Amino acid sequence: MTALSPVPPRATAAPVSPWVLSAFWFGTAFHWLVILLSLVPANVVHFVGEARKGTFVGLLTVIGAVMALVIPPLVGAHSDRHGRRLPYLRLGVGVNLAGLVVMALAVSTLAGTAGFWVYVAGFLLVQFGNNFATAPYSALIPQLVPAAQRGRYSGAMGMLQAAGQLLGAVGALVVSLLHLPDAALYALVGAALLLPALVTIRGVGPVDGTVQAPAQQAPSPGSPSATEAAASAKESDSWLSLFSHQPFLWVFVTRALFALGQYSVQPFLQFYNRDVLGQGDPVRSNLFMLACIIVASIVSALIGGRLSDRVGRKPVIYAAGTTMAGAALLLLAAPSFGVALALAVVFGLGFGAFTSVDWALGSDAMPSERSFARDMGIWHVAFVAPQFIGGPQGALLDWGNAQGGNLGYTLVFGLAALFFVLGVVLVRRVPETRPGPA
Repeated sequence: MTALSPVPPRATAAPVSPWVLSAFWFGTAFHWLVILLSLVPANVVHFVGEARKGTFVGLLTVIGAVMALVIPPLVGAHSDRHGRRLPYLRLGVGVNLAGLVVMALAVSTLAGTAGFWVYVAGFLLVQFGNNFATAPYSALIPQLVPAAQRGRYSGAMGMLQAAGQLLGAVGALVVSLLHLPDAALYALVGAALLLPALVTIRGVGPVDGTVQAPAQQAPSPGSPSATEAAASAKESDSWLSLFSHQPFLWVFVTRALFALGQYSVQPFLQFYNRDVLGQGDPVRSNLFMLACIIVASIVSALIGGRLSDRVGRKPVIYAAGTTMAGAALLLLAAPSFGVALALAVVFGLGFGAFTSVDWALGSDAMPSERSFARDMGIWHVAFVAPQFIGGPQGALLDWGNAQGGNLGYTLVFGLAALFFVLGVVLVRRVPETRPGPA
């Protein structure tokens, strides 16, 4: 007898607390906020100077995006075949931590272009390890959580991500105020990644084995059930077939548009604080702005997730995307740092609502239980592939600013708003099925 592909059992009640299940997202949120929005911009200036900062930050973003684009689908498919998630999380976190050490050593001991490429090598290790860990881990929400509870779990995940970002901003601010070396901040990032990972590994461990059901006896050849099983397996094995599944296609497209909006602005906020708002300490003022965004997103994340279980995912997305687009445009006209902080709060309310629904909408759109990790990995591409826009946006920023009048920021922020609006318009194409009662 031949065995069918392992099919995870459908959950009737989530066996793990949403806070335990999403703990690792807290660590990754802390990790990436500090690296991408505090350490990388400052470290790039250290290596290459002011004149080329936008181009090299964009280049680093693109290089990292290559890893984030390729790894999740491949590792996710491998995880589906083996039916386990946590071994990938353990190994990935180890590689990630090694990359942080390389980056810290490069900043502490090297300078110039040669030092920058050592720094890039460490950044690639960080990207590889983090994506290796998160691809299979991403499958746990659709796999373990019933559809009617996914909004609540997605909201908890969004709230933990926002809390991780907030504490990351606070931690970076404290290190700045104490005038500690960058190595201290890298050590803090490593600890903030490792400890939540251990919480998730320990909490999910007892149910990780339920990912793979015992092999079942195959139907007789030629029977209707055998034909259906073969067709299902063939469809599950085809990556391109995912995009013939309308819910997945439109969720992928709209998530990519929201990510394009985010990555059009995110790498350059620190520069915006200095060049547009005239802040003498752009690192510190950027952290204050991020704190406003994150606190507001915490407020809206849990509310948005629970609300989406009642009214559906798309109405929350409509409100969130419109809010973010408006705030991005108004930031260009902010007359003072105080007004910019108020607009950051508005943007954060939209961002928190979006993240609270994002994973629930994506989980609802998965076409097959046979390939949760692979499909979530491919869906994750919609979030990481837009990081490539950091390269052209960085070059556009430098070109526009060279024309005078901070034109570069007008172009970059304007494009971000356009992407958010397109995401709102096209999410209407998602054929959402509202979850039933839990």
